[in-house]
Amino acid sequence: MSVAFRREGDDEHMEPKFELPLPPGPNWVTARGLRLTQEMAATLEAVDTDAMEEEAAKKHKRLLRYWRTRRATAQLQPVADGEAVCFGCRVTYRLNGRDKSVIIVGDDEADPADGRISFSSPLARAMMDAGVGETVDFAGKADAIEIVAIAVVTET
Repeated sequence: MSVAFRREGDDEHMEPKFELPLPPGPNWVTARGLRLTQEMAATLEAVDTDAMEEEAAKKHKRLLRYWRTRRATAQLQPVADGEAVCFGCRVTYRLNGRDKSVIIVGDDEADPADGRISFSSPLARAMMDAGVGETVDFAGKADAIEIVAIAVVTET
């Protein structure tokens, strides 16, 4: 019989479910980021997956594995000194004539809508180690960003 007419089952043609991808590089966290990671893992661990449907339980366990891994690999970074742009500081910068402010945080804590960007983002990488008054290249433009202010963030 031709292979085209063979049917093993519906599961054979389903797309495989992969683990949630981990961001590349170190898992740097702020004190707030570490607390949020621990809370997320604890919340997921408290759920009884035995009472769930099989597919929902698989999704939950995959999410739990992600957050357990992030908790286990978290590297708490020291509080920034505010002398130069670095992990954990608030940066006010001028881009295209407009002042904006962001806090540089870990990958899981990043929320651009809330003004928190990942240290691995292109914007954060461009500004790293710059001091107040310095200009840095960004998006292929020389001196596109001017650092206006740097502040130490001590959120808990």
